[in-house]
Amino acid sequence: MFRWLLVIFLALMVINALTPWVRKLGVGKLPGDLRFKLFGREFFLPFTSTVLLSLVAAALARFI
Repeated sequence: MFRWLLVIFLALMVINALTPWVRKLGVGKLPGDLRFKLFGREFFLPFTSTVLLSLVAAALARFI
């Protein structure tokens, strides 16, 4: 159980560190990525980016 928590924590840190670099590539600004403000807070729902990154990860997993 502790190992999985550690793996999830490290994965979230890596994703957080790579977010600015990935945004420069245009991920997060695709059609289907919703960004809106509600009650003074900004919400972001990256539907299209999630599907795109999932397809890339599946393709990499298939070739490895």
